[in-house]
Amino acid sequence: MPIIKSAIKRAKQTIVRRERNVGIKRDIKEATKAFLLSPTAAGLSKAHSELDTAVKKNLLKKNTVARRKAQLAKIAKDAGVKLTAGKAKTTAAKPAVKAAAKPAAKAAPKAAPKAAATKPAVAKKAPAKKPAAKKATK
Repeated sequence: MPIIKSAIKRAKQTIVRRERNVGIKRDIKEATKAFLLSPTAAGLSKAHSELDTAVKKNLLKKNTVARRKAQLAKIAKDAGVKLTAGKAKTTAAKPAVKAAAKPAAKAAPKAAPKAAATKPAVAKKAPAKKPAAKKATK
């Protein structure tokens, strides 16, 4: 058992992190097994999502996850699962603007240039230059 205060804290943190990591790995295994039992687009999406979470939390390496996702995608393709490109975007109609709001909106742009003129100009960062090409020796 550690005696130093920082070592005690580190031991507590290790326990918490281990529990979190085991939980994430368990979720990956459950999602993968569920997909393998009955390949569906939703199951594949869930498995991919769990794998992406593991990369985000630095639990698995990026290439490991890429390999696993490729294997799952191959299984899905062989099973005839239709993959969805993404969520369908819905276009909502813009709410009607009230007549009272229009004069206030017109007054705002007039005030904006004055505010912009009082702010100091921020210099843009110059683009990075490419190194000069090496001359070929004959």
